[in-house]
Amino acid sequence: MKIKEQNLQAQLDEVKNNFEANADASIIKTYDEGVDAVAHSGVIENAKNVGDTAPNFTLNNALGSAVELKDYLKKGKVILTWYRGGWCPFCNLTLRQLQQELPNFKANGATLIALTPEVPDKSLSTSEKHNLEFEVLSDLGNKIAKAYGIVYKLTDDVATSYNAAFGMEEYNGDTSNELPLAATYIINEDGTIAYAFLDADYRNRAEPAEITKFLSSNPS
Repeated sequence: MKIKEQNLQAQLDEVKNNFEANADASIIKTYDEGVDAVAHSGVIENAKNVGDTAPNFTLNNALGSAVELKDYLKKGKVILTWYRGGWCPFCNLTLRQLQQELPNFKANGATLIALTPEVPDKSLSTSEKHNLEFEVLSDLGNKIAKAYGIVYKLTDDVATSYNAAFGMEEYNGDTSNELPLAATYIINEDGTIAYAFLDADYRNRAEPAEITKFLSSNPS
């Protein structure tokens, strides 16, 4: 299906609507119940939010080089975003849109860093596929995502579906059936979180143009 060049959320909604028009009712029900479970899990309320200090971390990028958050904060603001994996069509769409918006992030003095629970080999293939020009870091076992309080466990039905359809366990290198929220933060140079996008529904994402708008309205 060809995706029209719209804002990100319109594209995500189009994918969702297309899926729901063609999928079995049982699968739609399973996924909707999965979103409801996340919404009622308390993860949103417990996640790091505006005003909190962003936990520092060091992770390897797709090429095996160590990347530390505080090193980038010395240069300016950091946009920190999570995606579930290259198997997720909503994540792939989001990565593409973030790449398109990247020049505007840079123009506002911000660095974009994406985290994923995927094993490095998988994150590299995702990065290559989308010609990404920003860091993609492997957060194995969701260690850093847990520090930010954004990890939740899939319902058994959703986990079974994801593993059967996408091979999620192979991507993540474990059988925890845990994923991060598709969260996005803007972190100031002093390590304080200035902006937080937190949503229980993985089909909703921070709008890249809105991130740019926030950056331009809140200069260093």
